[in-house]
Amino acid sequence: MAAGHASVTAFLNETRKAAENILRYVEKGKSFLVISHLDADGLSAAGIIGTALARLNAIFHIRIERWFDEKVAAEIASSKDASVILIDMGSGNLDILNEKAKGMPLIILDHHQPTGKADEAFVHVNPHPFGIDGARDLSAAGTAYLVAKALSERNIDLACIGIVGALGDIQDRYEDRKLGGINSLIAEDAVVSGCLRVETDLLFFGRETRPVHKALAYTTNPFIPGISGEEDRSLALLTEVGIKPKEGDRWRALRDLSQEEKKKLFSRLSDYLISRGYKSDTAMNLLGAVYILEREEPWTPLRDAREFALLLNATGRTGDPGLGVAICMGDRSRCLAEANKSLEEYRQTITEYLRWLDQNPDRIEEMESLYVLHGGQTIDEKVVSAISTIVSTNMPNMEKPIIAYSVIPEESMMKISARATDMLTRRGLNLGEILRLAAERFSGNGGGHDIAAGAQVPLEYREDFLRYVDELVKESLQRLRDIGS
Repeated sequence: MAAGHASVTAFLNETRKAAENILRYVEKGKSFLVISHLDADGLSAAGIIGTALARLNAIFHIRIERWFDEKVAAEIASSKDASVILIDMGSGNLDILNEKAKGMPLIILDHHQPTGKADEAFVHVNPHPFGIDGARDLSAAGTAYLVAKALSERNIDLACIGIVGALGDIQDRYEDRKLGGINSLIAEDAVVSGCLRVETDLLFFGRETRPVHKALAYTTNPFIPGISGEEDRSLALLTEVGIKPKEGDRWRALRDLSQEEKKKLFSRLSDYLISRGYKSDTAMNLLGAVYILEREEPWTPLRDAREFALLLNATGRTGDPGLGVAICMGDRSRCLAEANKSLEEYRQTITEYLRWLDQNPDRIEEMESLYVLHGGQTIDEKVVSAISTIVSTNMPNMEKPIIAYSVIPEESMMKISARATDMLTRRGLNLGEILRLAAERFSGNGGGHDIAAGAQVPLEYREDFLRYVDELVKESLQRLRDIGS
């Protein structure tokens, strides 16, 4: 449900409060420690705040973490000389922060479901208390952008990075794969600033940068068995529908195809997916709003905002998040070249895992109330969230949520990522709360959104944890059915 004007106004007042505190600390000559998450949303948000601080000539240091834990809490507690800005994490760990950082002037910029109330000394900027959906209507990057805009109208040019973060967090859940809620207001700022153009088109990965058959082969949402990761098969499919892959000696990109050619290709892919057992509307994931960053060079992965977001995810998930932050802050030289290498590595890794799952369907177990993707040590914990997202949008029947996990043997931990459909969350299912409760029961840490959540749990509790999540989902869905009957 969309938030009303009064709720948005009240939320924007909180962003201004955070901006006022930042300006006050800058005037006092204090340095800043910015801590953010390693996914595309967290890196975008860190880049936005980093740029805004740089424009204020502030002294700051950016740290990127894979998740919030006691180590992060301890680092915040020990940062007596620096003002800490915690981004894309913290709201789900207010109990720990209230204990470890009590009385500190901590600024939290987050969009995950809060647990409890923040210490009075904190500035806690989160959309949920204002009735704004942090899973669909505002990302951490969007929250960071609104704070940056409150710092200075000059920062309106950072709206496009806020859009990248929202798309990286899969918030394009409105009709035609558009961004909605406050994200749509940020998109308006990006258009006004001259850095964004929005149009409807096929959503192939590499639509701006690669030959059509490569862009088709690189597409994983939805994952197309026999096509995704298979350039030769993709090229053959183009020939089947009468699309010339070359114009003379030059390969054609998606941008070069006529509308009639795009319609033919979409129709063929739709029929192909149905023949492989997918629902009739699965192909609609290939069509929707395209967010084009006008100030970025054509034929680069930064031109398409979704591809930009994937590049950021690649830097974070392959161990080089600093590259992603630097790119968000304007680096277009060495960092971009290095990030492109990370992107290729990441794309190949994702495709290989999806091909492995296609060949080993037994790795997805159907329990009473959920599906479990047993990634074990095969799927790297750094990409399990990406895999769970893709699988959740590709399964023929998603009347149950899916929980994917990877094993981190050196830490004796399991990294968990869960996804639900809009249909289930509209009925009231809340994965973030379920994973929080289950993780806490088994000495772990969890939380997130109603539609997408994550957790870290000691490996020794794997079976008990999964059974308990299954039980909680069953109880939740039954309770919701009883209320509705």
